[in-house]
Amino acid sequence: MILSRHERMIAARYLLPGKGERFIFVVASISLVAVMLGVMALVVVMSVMNGFRADLFDKIVGLNGHAVIQGYSGRLAGWQQILEEVRETEGVTSATPLIEQPLMASYDGRVEGVLARGMRVEDIRANETINSNVIAGDMSALTPGSNKVAIGSRLATALGAMPGGQISLISPQGRTTPFGTVPRIVSYDVAAIFEVGVYDFDKSFVLMPMQDAQTLLMMDDEIGMIEIDTTDPERVGEILAPIAGRYAGRGVLTDWRQMNSQLFDALAVERVVMFWVLSLIILVAVFNILSSLIMLVRAKRRDIAILRTMGATRRSMMKIFLTIGMTTSALGTAAGLILGFVLLEFRQNVVNFIQLVTGQNLWDPSIRFITELPARTDPIEVLAIIGLAMGSAFIFER
Repeated sequence: MILSRHERMIAARYLLPGKGERFIFVVASISLVAVMLGVMALVVVMSVMNGFRADLFDKIVGLNGHAVIQGYSGRLAGWQQILEEVRETEGVTSATPLIEQPLMASYDGRVEGVLARGMRVEDIRANETINSNVIAGDMSALTPGSNKVAIGSRLATALGAMPGGQISLISPQGRTTPFGTVPRIVSYDVAAIFEVGVYDFDKSFVLMPMQDAQTLLMMDDEIGMIEIDTTDPERVGEILAPIAGRYAGRGVLTDWRQMNSQLFDALAVERVVMFWVLSLIILVAVFNILSSLIMLVRAKRRDIAILRTMGATRRSMMKIFLTIGMTTSALGTAAGLILGFVLLEFRQNVVNFIQLVTGQNLWDPSIRFITELPARTDPIEVLAIIGLAMGSAFIFER
């Protein structure tokens, strides 16, 4: 839509309130603010939803891999052969043997349920998710036979344990006596405390060398599962298709989608619903702009009649008032984008301030899984939000 010089001049003049038009200006200003708030809400909410999914995915996959082959009854027989076959599969970047077993941990009279994880020392050293989030102690102290473990930060808080302290792990798989099975209790020194940022992991994980886990659980040379990483987590099913049914009878192959299907499906549905619900704010604001334009047209009837007498066409008049409406929408969209990006930059400070004022915990990690409010802005979504605001204004104002 190209405007002539006189059309631009008239549109610029009508953007400012004339005599007796202050009410129209107030309505237009309210419409601009509504567009700004709608765009800001969409940018902030969609960025937080994207950040939540991405952060959750990175941390869950960083600890659990893209897929696992888990042995029946927690024991995977012939795992060395399976490990080599998996590593030779095209698209697989790594395969790691693991042991995971729910146990009880006690320290100074306190007892908590934990998930003991046994890993080879070289795999512990190579795990960036854990090693980059050590908040106390030294992970290098974890060596086979050292009777040392690393624990999650929230588990350490719940037990009151610190590096150098000693916790006891209680396994129900103990020795059999004439009076029944006696639980196996083994004490370990706490070598390090880590905080990966996922509540469930920080609250329950106890990490130890593979050999120590095998001794504790009396598994000899067996393991519980093999963790698999691939070149593309979105194509994990296609990459692992050649080995999907190869280990039937010994173990079951499960990818990250199946392990966390309910969580990620719920996030996907919530993301779509939030987008369309918040879009209603923009649509309401566009109708307000339309209302202010209708009032402006009625107020300018004499001017329109004079311009028409001077030779202005109906199309020319339509372009003038459409430009006014689009300018209001554009200003609101730009202000909303700026305010949205500012809020995203200081999002955690805003959450902390509101929690301080209200005394309420708005971001409970036991519910949200992640300890801090994440955000990741998608440029495509930002363009879609701009298109929604400007496109709806253009359509309804024609």
